[in-house]
Amino acid sequence: MSSARDRFRQVPPPPGGGKSAHAYTRFIPREELSSFAAWNPGSLGGEAEAAAAAAAAEPQKSPEELQAEALRSARQGGYHDGYRDGLAALESFKQSFAQQATAQMGALMQSYAAQMDELQQQMAGALADAAVSLARQVVRGELQANAQQVAAVAQEAIEALLLSARHVTLRVHPDDQPLVAQGAAEILEARGARLVADAALTRGGCLVESDIGIIDASIESRWRRAAAALGSEAAWNGEEPTP
Repeated sequence: MSSARDRFRQVPPPPGGGKSAHAYTRFIPREELSSFAAWNPGSLGGEAEAAAAAAAAEPQKSPEELQAEALRSARQGGYHDGYRDGLAALESFKQSFAQQATAQMGALMQSYAAQMDELQQQMAGALADAAVSLARQVVRGELQANAQQVAAVAQEAIEALLLSARHVTLRVHPDDQPLVAQGAAEILEARGARLVADAALTRGGCLVESDIGIIDASIESRWRRAAAALGSEAAWNGEEPTP
């Protein structure tokens, strides 16, 4: 009985062929092999030992090289940390800037609104002053052209007085006295009112006194009511109102 080594020997087949010819294994020359690698018993196990042996076979780095590698690693880490911190700082700055811009814009809009309100008030005041000045000129011209209207004013003032009033006195400017005496004679007689000239009154107005009160129908009083309707406090004589 042949051994395993004899069975696997690569030898030419015996002459004559026979069944043993099927067990022939041909020897393959090196030139016919496209690629091959030497088998190493260590490839079936012991990778850690092989790696350790390979590492031991590598040349050892000098302290300068190790220091350089450590420096490069530190720089790379510093770069990444700095980049991350820079992005965080940029985002924080953007948020802070947006908040400040929003606050400044809000303050600007409030200031603009306040200035617009003030401008509108000034324009309204100027318009009211112009209207009051024009109205004053019209009233003065009307008083000079139709002085007899003071009689109608006096009659309305007396009619506004309660019928129960006693001791009625009608005061008018001396220049208006004859006009009122003629134009309001009936009402004066019906109410038993006295007509008194008073130089302290402005032409065109009158003052009614009685035991129950006073009715002020002077030019100044009527003008204040008319000017107030226009949003103005301008006095009849054109002077600023006394605070």
